[in-house]
Amino acid sequence: MKKKKNRQPARKSKASPRFDLVEFFETGAKGRTISKHPKSQIIFTQGDAADSIFYIKKGQVKVTVVSKQGKEAVVALLGVNEFLGEGCLIGQTKRLATASAMIDSVTMQVDKSEVLRVLRDEPVFSRMFIAHILARNARVEADLVDQLFNSTEKRLARLLLLLANFGKEGKPEPIIAKISQETLAEMVGTTRSRVSHFMNKFRNLGFIEYNGHLEIHSSLLSVVLNEVPRTVEVPRKVKVASVTTA
Repeated sequence: MKKKKNRQPARKSKASPRFDLVEFFETGAKGRTISKHPKSQIIFTQGDAADSIFYIKKGQVKVTVVSKQGKEAVVALLGVNEFLGEGCLIGQTKRLATASAMIDSVTMQVDKSEVLRVLRDEPVFSRMFIAHILARNARVEADLVDQLFNSTEKRLARLLLLLANFGKEGKPEPIIAKISQETLAEMVGTTRSRVSHFMNKFRNLGFIEYNGHLEIHSSLLSVVLNEVPRTVEVPRKVKVASVTTA
């Protein structure tokens, strides 16, 4: 009689570990570096090699561009859970702007090759990153419409509301970096004197308060909606920044 061969059970292939988005941004590894940036430190400079993106874990980052004539413009203020330097993913070889920490900040630098890998292999990361890109694109379009069609007063009011995270889900983040009226003027596209004029107007109308820090009232939205209330209610306050008034 032929002996029956003992068949060994087939080995089950080990499932790859589940991708953890939180752990990805909390731990340094090959292609990922966590760095601390004290206030005013340059994260990258316009003209540097574009070979990675940055994820803001803590703090506030200012993005500026300098023209050939030496004129500087603030193009974005970015906060926690936002990315910067994404241009490397579409073929940019040089940084088109300078990024610097407005307050003590922590970032994760992710190499381009590592970003492309997780975008390809990890749907959780892909969905999160695509949502970020779409939100950034919508913000840029809204900024363009704002510059083309709205008055200086409306543009300033909208910027202040955005800095207060007005309209976002959850509680607004109460404090951001100290922002001078010069920076506000650069972002709005006007002069410091015009910003000072409208800031005083908003304060007199009860839309904002500032005494070492800036508090935004929800009634400021009436400026954006072109509604001037006859009475000023006592609204919810959101402390968002310190503004230099001198």
